[in-house]
Amino acid sequence: MNIGEVATRSGVPAKTIRYYEDIELIESADRAANGYRSYTEEAVHTLRFVARARNLGFTVDECRDLIALYRDKARASADVKRIAEGHIAEIDKKIEELRSMRATLADLADRCHGDDRPDCPIIDGLASMNGPHCRTSSK
Repeated sequence: MNIGEVATRSGVPAKTIRYYEDIELIESADRAANGYRSYTEEAVHTLRFVARARNLGFTVDECRDLIALYRDKARASADVKRIAEGHIAEIDKKIEELRSMRATLADLADRCHGDDRPDCPIIDGLASMNGPHCRTSSK
């Protein structure tokens, strides 16, 4: 099947499919006599798998590892779980960072009068990176 059909069936845009081939996340399609890419049903399944993993926030490298485990019928589920738990820890870290950012911004917004005066705790807080009401997150 051609790239358009694979894109439709997998839900992955053709441009993304080409990118995944370029970075060798998925195997490159064979070329038909006319030079067009020719994909298999397995390519559709792999692209759907990658799309679901990417929608859950897995990195390209994590997707590589997951694809390898997906294809390895002798895999240990512990290996898959280790990747998932590592990703959960990253999500938890991001959630905490977002909560901190929200709390800081909410505090600044609460202290702002929102009127015609020029003084503004939001601007002041943004201008002072280490101010008492400005929390910085480490990356």
